[in-house]
Amino acid sequence: MIDDILAAIADIFDSDSTLMFVVALALGASAIGLIVPHLLKSRLAVQRRMAADAKDGDAPVKAANPAAGGARERLESFVGGLAETAGQGDQSQTRVLRTKLIQAGYYDKRAVVWFFGMRLAGALLFAAVATLATLAVAPESGWTEISIFALVGLGLGFVAPSIVLDRRIDKLKQEHSGGFPDFMDLMVVCAQAGLSMEAAINRIAREIGVAFPSLARNLEFTAREIRSGKPLAKAIESLAVRLGIAEASSFSTLLQQSEELGSSLTQSLRTYSDDMRNKRLMKAEEKAYALPAKLVVPLTLFVFPVLLVVLMLPVVVSFSSANL
Repeated sequence: MIDDILAAIADIFDSDSTLMFVVALALGASAIGLIVPHLLKSRLAVQRRMAADAKDGDAPVKAANPAAGGARERLESFVGGLAETAGQGDQSQTRVLRTKLIQAGYYDKRAVVWFFGMRLAGALLFAAVATLATLAVAPESGWTEISIFALVGLGLGFVAPSIVLDRRIDKLKQEHSGGFPDFMDLMVVCAQAGLSMEAAINRIAREIGVAFPSLARNLEFTAREIRSGKPLAKAIESLAVRLGIAEASSFSTLLQQSEELGSSLTQSLRTYSDDMRNKRLMKAEEKAYALPAKLVVPLTLFVFPVLLVVLMLPVVVSFSSANL
C-alpha cells in the first residue's frame, strides 16, 4: 500500500509540476522579500510615533513586542501591513469598505484588516485547491493549463469575501426595512407618552429585539451615543449610515428639519409614521398587482400543456378505438 501511495505521489509531481512548484516558491520568496521590509519599516514608524506620544503625555514608554503579544497580534500586524499597503492608493475605498462592514454588522476597528486577511487567505486557498484539483483530475496537464486554473481560483478566492459581505448587507437591509415602520409606530407612541428620545429608543430596542435583532442593536448604539452627549440629529444620522436604508436617511433629515424649524417633534413623527405605513401598503399592493403577470410564464409552460393533454387524450383514445 505504501508503494502505491508513493507511486501516486510520483505521478502527480512530474517534471511540469516540479517546475511549477519551483516557480511558485520563487515567486513567493520574491513577494515576501518585497513585503517584509515594508512591514518592518511601517512597524518601526508606528513604534516611534507611539513612543513620542507617550513621552509627550508623561506616560511610561513601552516598546511594542509582537512576539509577546502572541500569534494573534503578529498575524494582525502582518495583515494590517498588507491592508495599509493595499489601501495607500485610495483612502476613499477604505472608508467605503469600513462603511460596508459596519452595515454588515462588523463594528470592530480591526474589521477592515481582517477583511483584507480573508481576501488574501481566500485567494491562496482557492488557488491551491484549483491547482491540486487540476493535478488530480488531469495529471498530464501542462504548465499553461495549471496556471490558468490557478489564476481562476485566485480570482474567485479574492472576490468571494466581497460577495459574502454584499449578501449579508442585503439580508440585514431587508430586516431593517421590515422593522423600521414598526420602530416609527412605537416612536409615536413613546412620544405621546412623554418619554425622552433616549428612553424611547432604549424601550423600543428592547421591544423589537426578538423580531429584529440587528435593528435593535443599532438602536442601542444610538441611545448610547445620545447618552454620551452626541446631538440627536447627529446620532440619528449615524444610525442611518449604519442601517443603510432610505427610510432611516429620510428620518434623519426629518429630525434635522424639525430641530431647525422648531416644529413639534410628536407631530412630525406621527406624519412620517403615517407616510411609512402608506408606503408599506403601496408596496404590498404593487406586489399583488404584479402577481398575475408573473404567473403567466409558469402557467403557460407547466399548467396549460397538462390541461391540454388531459382534455385531448379521451378524444384521441375514442378516435383510435373507432378506427380499430
